[in-house]
Amino acid sequence: MNRLFCGFLVAGLIGFAACSKSSGPDVDPPVTPPIDTTSNKPGRNVVAWVDARSNVFGTYGRLNDTTQIKAVLDSLKEVGVTGLVIDVKGSSGFTMYPSNIAKQLTSLDGKSLPEGVDYVSYMIQESRKRNFKVYASIVTMVEGDGGRRFGTVFDDPNFAQYESVVCDVNGNRVKVSETGRNAFVNPAQPAVQERALNIIKEIVQKYEIDGLVLDYCRYTDIDADFSDYSKSQFIDFLKAKYNDNAAATMNFPKDIVNTWTMSGDRVIPNSTGKYYGKWLLYRASVIHDFVEKARAAVKATKPSVKFGVYVGAWYTTYYSVGVNWASNEYDPFNDQAVRFDWAYPGYKETGYAEELEFLMTGNYFTQIRLSENPATANLTYHWWSIEGSLNGIKYVTKNKMPLYGSIDLGNVDWPSQQRISEAMKYILNNTSGGIMLFDVVHVYAPQYNRLKQPLWNALREGLKQ
Repeated sequence: MNRLFCGFLVAGLIGFAACSKSSGPDVDPPVTPPIDTTSNKPGRNVVAWVDARSNVFGTYGRLNDTTQIKAVLDSLKEVGVTGLVIDVKGSSGFTMYPSNIAKQLTSLDGKSLPEGVDYVSYMIQESRKRNFKVYASIVTMVEGDGGRRFGTVFDDPNFAQYESVVCDVNGNRVKVSETGRNAFVNPAQPAVQERALNIIKEIVQKYEIDGLVLDYCRYTDIDADFSDYSKSQFIDFLKAKYNDNAAATMNFPKDIVNTWTMSGDRVIPNSTGKYYGKWLLYRASVIHDFVEKARAAVKATKPSVKFGVYVGAWYTTYYSVGVNWASNEYDPFNDQAVRFDWAYPGYKETGYAEELEFLMTGNYFTQIRLSENPATANLTYHWWSIEGSLNGIKYVTKNKMPLYGSIDLGNVDWPSQQRISEAMKYILNNTSGGIMLFDVVHVYAPQYNRLKQPLWNALREGLKQ
């Protein structure tokens, strides 16, 4: 269950760092662009996310027993769910299936995988009996549970060298797990990419799935990655792209971030150096290039399998984790209507929407419509409401792929089940792919949602056609 709550907490904290460009006297007044409605026919796919740790190993999880697996899937089918996203590699770096590449996680906190079966294979088998679509998800750039100190980077001394290096508030470079966070690895490292790509190919080859979802395909936060390897690669990036031969003598990392400060429990830039904008561009290019490789790996293994990602809906601050999930036709630097002070010339080149066959976004907000708040009633794009974020997502991705808006059923303070149903209906009516429900455990285990009630009625009402 830790992953569910920690994931949401990180997302929320990232969100509070939002900022926008203010118009100067020499800039034309912003004009709100029209909403692009191309390929915006509502989709009716309803996929439920199945987090491995909470559903299988959690105190109130039920999916460590085949009888209960069937009962939960029957209930999901009855209320209108049409597919599952099965978490097959978690933040430990271990897999939920017998792998030739990674260690399998078979037991945790006194609970074990269902006896005598391949959990992933069994979930797929039972899903097919109910005509569900099946997507497999992997926690891509995390290879160790920082709180429990277990996982790939803690088990494998050789792989430990690839753990992400972050700056603390004093500018010291330390391993990310030493800050109490999960052991993200450096996405730029070839060995990290090779391991992830091999796991992707293994999953696609081994199982009959409809799609592969990259989760946590990013840097840990704005304070990463300041390893010697990233320094060397960044210098090469500057030389190749900008013919900057003086980059080799930079004061690293102060020429990127000079001083740091605390924002809650996050370390964020206080003052930045001359290379900060290009550093953001470099990091986004690393993730872009990996996503390109990941799609190619899926298609080379089994062309029929769809490729997509899960990301937070708050594009305005997603630069802080090195991700640009917008279309490469969208230019945040030159957008005078929806402005971003972090955008750098050429940032649009890092947009990877064109690589995706579906996009799942975490629209984890209790405000549904812009009109519900006087402060947002006259806005079109607002990243902290369901309507505003969906508008923004369509705008920056240019509807390049089917969009699945997502609702957090358990970690958000919903006032009632009726309100959850309203949010679900809104998402279904305003997305081209459908909706993703996070997470199954929040529905059947009231201990894992804020209302402390089973949420089957909310789903049944929200999914009525």
